Amino acid sequence: MTAEKKCGIAALLPMMAGFFVMGFADIVGPVVNQVKSECALDDVTAGFLPSMIFVWFFLISLPTGVLSGRIGRKNAVLVSLAVTVAAMLLPLAGGAGRPWPYFAAFALIGIGNTILQAALPALLGNVTPPALLASRISLGQFVKAICAALTPVFIYVAASVMGNWRLVFPIYGVLAAATAAWLMLSRIPDERETIRSRGTHDPTVTRTTFGSCFALLRDPLVLALTVGIFFAVGLDVGFSVAIPEFLKTVYKVDVNMAGTGPTVYFVGKTLATAAGAALFVRFPPAKCFPWCIGLCVLAVAAFFVCSGPVAFLSCVFVASVASANTFVMCMGIALDKLPEKANEITALMVMAISGGAVVPPVLGFAQKCAGSTGLVWVLLACLAYQAVLSVCMYKNAKEEK
Repeated sequence: MTAEKKCGIAALLPMMAGFFVMGFADIVGPVVNQVKSECALDDVTAGFLPSMIFVWFFLISLPTGVLSGRIGRKNAVLVSLAVTVAAMLLPLAGGAGRPWPYFAAFALIGIGNTILQAALPALLGNVTPPALLASRISLGQFVKAICAALTPVFIYVAASVMGNWRLVFPIYGVLAAATAAWLMLSRIPDERETIRSRGTHDPTVTRTTFGSCFALLRDPLVLALTVGIFFAVGLDVGFSVAIPEFLKTVYKVDVNMAGTGPTVYFVGKTLATAAGAALFVRFPPAKCFPWCIGLCVLAVAAFFVCSGPVAFLSCVFVASVASANTFVMCMGIALDKLPEKANEITALMVMAISGGAVVPPVLGFAQKCAGSTGLVWVLLACLAYQAVLSVCMYKNAKEEK
């Protein structure tokens, strides 16, 4: 009997709630303008608000892997939820018009979110067979996407119904606290007990350390998939930047209307993560990978020949659906191959999320040098690595069968 059957679906539900909390990091986009207006911040200062979340993916992902090995994955997730609750208290505690509570809150949101993204997928492995991990992670990403889609609604309700947009923070704080309580009461096997029961003479039993995390990069498969996530996140952020720019400069769409372009991308991504949860139950991620990337390459290449904004956004939707599960497939393949190294793998791959901070400046440089077509070439460059990686993973899966 699998761990998932022993624990039941009830063990998965609080983890899915954890993925919803993971989506809280997306609050930074909708509230930047609110904070900028309230605190009279200039563009440069306000631009550092998103950085307060992003920087932690690079800095504390590996320490999170070590922490998970020391205190257990479930306890690491509880720590992340506690940090998130603390973050949601700061904006109201600091009072209106003062910028430091927002910067401190976003820093704590980033810390909590990094720990959550590194520990929660590994915790899923405690109740899910390795072959189904990609499906479960995809389901979690779908729940996370729902949270991102609802964030503007929560802000609107807090502002129009409750009279203060900042009340969205305590709303999220209550949801994070409720998720922590639910997880705390859930019966989830402790992976440390499994390790202790196998004994210290088992060569696969190792303690998670910084050294063990970096040593895993000597495995060509893990290294290739970690770089794959770097480019996957860079591609994701790249679409968000490139879509409105392309609409504005190529199709002369009004600036405000162009800003709504990424909505098409995120709708496609949300639908695709839901489909991925079902797809990966029947088909291994390695076999789906090249088909998804191939379709995405065709959709992005079609940007060069689109006759109008409708055709362009149609291609954006196809590209979004095709690329949405790249992160899930990379992590799922790695965890399936080395389930005993889940702490190290998730830590390394969450650190690779820092790719989202690298691609936007490259996009800006490419646009300066080659105009709007430069944006497309950068996206295709990210996809080129994914294409090679996907073919290698597909061949590797066929050879092992």
